[in-house]
Amino acid sequence: MSARTLPLLFLNLGGEMLYILDQRLRAQSIPGEKARKDEWTDVDRKRVMNDIITTMFNKKFMEELFKPQELYSKKALRTVYDRLAHASIMRLNQASMDKLYDLMTMAFKYQVLLCPRPRDIMLVTFNHLDAIKDFVRDSPGILNQVDETFRQLIDTYCCLSDGEFQLIRQTLLIFFQDMHIRVSIFLKDKVQNSNGRFVLPISGPVPWGTEVPGLIRIFNHKGDEVKRTEFTTDGNYVTPQREGSFDLYGDRVLKLGTNMYSVSRPVETHMSGSSKNLASHAKENVAPNPLAKEELNFLARLLGGLEIEKPGGSETGFRLNLFTTDEEEEHAALTRPEELSYKVINIEATQEPGRRAELSRILGELEVAEPHPGSSGKGEDLLALMDGL
Repeated sequence: MSARTLPLLFLNLGGEMLYILDQRLRAQSIPGEKARKDEWTDVDRKRVMNDIITTMFNKKFMEELFKPQELYSKKALRTVYDRLAHASIMRLNQASMDKLYDLMTMAFKYQVLLCPRPRDIMLVTFNHLDAIKDFVRDSPGILNQVDETFRQLIDTYCCLSDGEFQLIRQTLLIFFQDMHIRVSIFLKDKVQNSNGRFVLPISGPVPWGTEVPGLIRIFNHKGDEVKRTEFTTDGNYVTPQREGSFDLYGDRVLKLGTNMYSVSRPVETHMSGSSKNLASHAKENVAPNPLAKEELNFLARLLGGLEIEKPGGSETGFRLNLFTTDEEEEHAALTRPEELSYKVINIEATQEPGRRAELSRILGELEVAEPHPGSSGKGEDLLALMDGL
């Protein structure tokens, strides 16, 4: 597994989260002069987006994120996004947060699967960051935060070899391999089957730097071409006109990672049978997991960098519903498998010896379930551990 995968996973999932929240906030916002105190306005939407993006690109948080480290479990990262989604006045209940995370993960999984080259994962990431910069174009301070991360990405990744990008792509696919959640947009566009698996195209542009298939060249031991054989293909392939830009500004050419919610349409998610079966095995083994302490320390470091500013005074948080009606949201909460539910965990990372000692004491008393066979063994049942905090 690649030790350079975590920043790309976090930024792309974060970009998808912002796309969804922006679309839902726009759909539910009311003109300011007509809105009641408990209703969303466009001013509230901009405030939520600014607060989340400010928190997401916090300098200390980014420094911790970019340190070379193994990719951690789905539940560990989910906890970070729970915290991030509540970094403003917006509040999501359990069912809406589940749906939000499902949409984020399946969208990025599809983008990783469709990348023509492993290196093009960077172009997907740049598309997300370009869109995020557009969200905060009227806030120079926040825009500068995003640009700093942009430069850090270029410095860290653009010098990596094709082999290293292939390892990053493989690490991402391993992370997503058991996730088969059906999304209405993908089902309607016929890019996802009813079992939640994606349908990959056999036509379109070939990767940059490669040729359209249909020709076999045969060389002798001296390296001279001695024969050519042509063959027909089932796909309709074309050569890309140009390579996407890997600079701070430029045409990315690749459209993967752009905002698919820019045209408003309802988005539903449904658990496939295989995902439910995986969830049913989550509590089979309850032996202590020696990697749990490492996993929780990782979360403490990450979440310590997320400086959340809670609503002050008498201000209350606004509730955002990702479902069409409150009844649908309540039904989703009741039918969601218990093993797939998560809680928002607040961990304060501090250098004070007393607090560090207290965290160590708590960790020493906790038991964590072993991951089910075939998992990575790194905190698959982390949330069972966190329930005791």
